[in-house]
Amino acid sequence: MRRPVRGVLIVVAAEKSKGASRRKVPTGPGASSPSWIGGATRPTSPTWKRIYDVVRRIPRGKVATYGQVSALAGFPHAPRLAGYALHALPEGTPVPWHRVVAAGGRLSLARLSASSALTQRMRLEREGVGFDPRGRVRLERYGWKTKRK
Repeated sequence: MRRPVRGVLIVVAAEKSKGASRRKVPTGPGASSPSWIGGATRPTSPTWKRIYDVVRRIPRGKVATYGQVSALAGFPHAPRLAGYALHALPEGTPVPWHRVVAAGGRLSLARLSASSALTQRMRLEREGVGFDPRGRVRLERYGWKTKRK
């Protein structure tokens, strides 16, 4: 999962000083990040907000699939929508993005970045989620079972 870089050092030409100076650009939550960083200034659509609300409800030690998250948000048959929304999250977000896995318990981040998949796996293991020998989450045991109305 590609994330914006935090605290990028920029070389700025000082107007009346000796050469260039360095300053750190704030890019955390609530900071006004430059548009080229794509930080916290990016607007969130109401659709993505519904996805994030569902992901926040996933309890510790449980996982949900992209399809399950999108269906609970009111968008059945649109698992990619959940993937796009989670991909757009800024670094350091309080949304527990690591609790969402692909169908069959696969860590879909492995296709994007091995380090992101390792981060996701470590976070899940810290919460007590188990994996099978193929590296998949055992959904029958750790899958989030929502109450039907």
